[in-house]
Order: sequence, then structure tokens, then C-alpha cells
Amino acid sequence: MEGLIIPALVSLAVCSVLTPVLIPVLHRLKFGQQIREEGPEGHKKKSGTPTMGGIAFLAAITAGSLLSLIWSPETLPQMLPVLLMMVGYGAIGLADDLLKILKKQSEGLKAWQKFAAQLLLTLGFAWYRMSMVEGGTLVAIPFTDITVDFGWFYIPFLVLVVVGTDNGVNFTDGLDGLCSSVTAVVAVFLAVLSLRDGGGVEAVSLCTAAALAGFLLYNTNPAGIFMGDTGSLALGAFVSSAALTLRQPFLILLIGIIYLAEVVSVMLQVGWFKATHGKRLFKMAPIHHHFELCGWSEPRIVTVFTVITAAGCLLAYWGA
Repeated sequence: MEGLIIPALVSLAVCSVLTPVLIPVLHRLKFGQQIREEGPEGHKKKSGTPTMGGIAFLAAITAGSLLSLIWSPETLPQMLPVLLMMVGYGAIGLADDLLKILKKQSEGLKAWQKFAAQLLLTLGFAWYRMSMVEGGTLVAIPFTDITVDFGWFYIPFLVLVVVGTDNGVNFTDGLDGLCSSVTAVVAVFLAVLSLRDGGGVEAVSLCTAAALAGFLLYNTNPAGIFMGDTGSLALGAFVSSAALTLRQPFLILLIGIIYLAEVVSVMLQVGWFKATHGKRLFKMAPIHHHFELCGWSEPRIVTVFTVITAAGCLLAYWGA
């Protein structure tokens, strides 16, 4: 167990130390968050809060994960692709965040640019799963003993899982500490499942949970730093690629129930708005803003959403 505990503690320590060092640097560079004009009125006071904090926990996760190879070198084939997906998607998010700051607006990379970069990385991950991993196209069906070989259909399926999950995590990053808290719980679940099934991603998962715990010291309400797309895109890539490595992508519907709710709320809001020529189904989407406008405080929303995530993880463990 020391091969998991020591790397996780290193990730916690690195993120806890690096984040407060990063905050004044980002302040001096004027790398502050650009708040959407159409967002809740109370969020406008957050404008200028340092963003791109995902750099801190990505560095911490990388350090801890690579350190774990001292004890478990055999996990490299499973862990490294997940880590590379995290770093790659984090790099896309970093470019997006930098453009937002330089252009002084809430939109960075064009949608097609972001998707093209994500698709390239995801196809690389799909190639690795299909070419280098024995039974890499196998997918378990939760609550059954059935495992299905997706064959060549695995490629579009994998792209859908990764990009869909990534969008969900990105939408969840809208309140202080929300994405960090929810994903920390998901990461613990993935670590436990990997330990049980010998999936090889337990170290990177536990290091992710530990690093997010360190980040939460500065990201809870009122947040002193935001993760930005640098962090949220990286976390979405982690959740999806780890679940795919464990051959349990369908469990994301349970462990990522909050991610799913955020995406679906946006889709329903847009669809209802167009169908009714201007009426709204929710007070605001994604769904966390609806509860915010209903009078819930940010800490309350974060707590409730995190508890729901924990319940989803318990149900998923039963069905895995």
C-alpha cells in the first residue's frame, strides 16, 4: 500500500504548496477569469480571479503517478495513456484559457479548433487501446456478467465517451469547488475499482483525488483560484480514459451523474428555448445555476452535488 499512499501524499503536498505560489504569479500576469455577461449577477465579482489553476494539480498528479512506478512498474501500460490523455487535454484547455485572457472575453479557442485537437488525442488513445492492449475493445455491461467486444465500433464509441464526459466535466466547473469536489469522489471510486479488478490505474486515480484535495484548500468558496479549462478538460479526459481502461465506461452514467445532469440541462434548455420561441425550462443552465437562482448558496450546491456523486459511486460499485 505504500506504493499508493506515498505517491498520493506527494500529489497532495505538491498541489498544496504549488497552488498558493501560483496565485500571485497569475495575479501579476493578469491571468484572471473572464465572466460571462449572461451568467448570474453574483458571479461578476469573481471577474479577475486567477485561472488556469489546473496547472498545479496536473503537475502534482504527474509527479505522484510517475513516483508510483517505483513500486508498481507493471502498471505503466495502463497508467501512462491515462496520464497522457490528462496532460494532452490539459494543454488544449491551457491554450483555450490563454486565448480568453489575451482576447479579454469568455470564449477562447473556436469550437472546431478545440474539437479537432480533442479528436486527434482521442483517436490516438483509441489506436492504443485497439492495437496495443489485449482485449482493448471489450466493454463490460454493468449489473451483469456480460462483456461485449465492440470491434471497430469501439472507435466512435470511445470518441463519444471521452468528448461527452469532457463536456460534462467542463460544464460542472461553474461554482467554487464544485468540479474539484465531485471529481475527487469519482477519482476515489476509480482507484478502489482499479484496486479490486487489477486495472492498473489506481495510482493515477488516487493521486488525482489527493491533488484535488490540495487544490480545494484554495478553490472552495470564496475561491482564490479557478482551475480553468486547463483543469476541467484534463479531469474529463482522466475520468473517461480511466473508465475505458477499466472496461467500465457505462459506469460514467452513474459516477458522473452530475456531469450528465449538467450536459442534459443545457441541451434541454436550448431545445425548449427554440421550441417555445424564447421560454426557459430552467432559470439558467447548466443546472447548478438554476439552483443558485432558486436561492441555494454555492457551498450548499457543492455539498448536495458531491453527496449525489458519492451515492452514484456506491451504486456503480455494486453494479461493476
